[in-house]
Amino acid sequence: MERGLLWLPLLGLFSWLAWAGWNEYRKLEAYKIWAIDFERAKYDIYAALGQAADRIVWGYPTRNGPQKIQQVSLKSVKTITLYTGKENLPAHQTLPKGCQVCLGLACQAGEVRLIPFTDFELASRWQKTLQTLLESLQSTPNP
Repeated sequence: MERGLLWLPLLGLFSWLAWAGWNEYRKLEAYKIWAIDFERAKYDIYAALGQAADRIVWGYPTRNGPQKIQQVSLKSVKTITLYTGKENLPAHQTLPKGCQVCLGLACQAGEVRLIPFTDFELASRWQKTLQTLLESLQSTPNP
């Protein structure tokens, strides 16, 4: 009987791990369906991000697909900045708990939209790609 009681917490741990794995699998499958419409997309624990033409869309990943979706057109973006740490963030902006890097899109209206990332290298690649796209959009004359 004592041995059975010793194994009970381990059974609980394995059950929780199985649930957590299934939960993450469902998030990833929902992201795959959501990302089909985009030319470029990324998924991590803080945000699902997609880019199609000049439109950037991001939201918080859940089992039912990204929630709290935000979007911005690159035509309305002035600058793209990579923020690391919380001390150099724009005023009145916060990052999700534990997040240390984000991409800041400064819009012509004056607001800054933050897209959180888990990995600095990935955020840096996205910044370079979006910056190149932004420069090509700005150099193209509007009809």
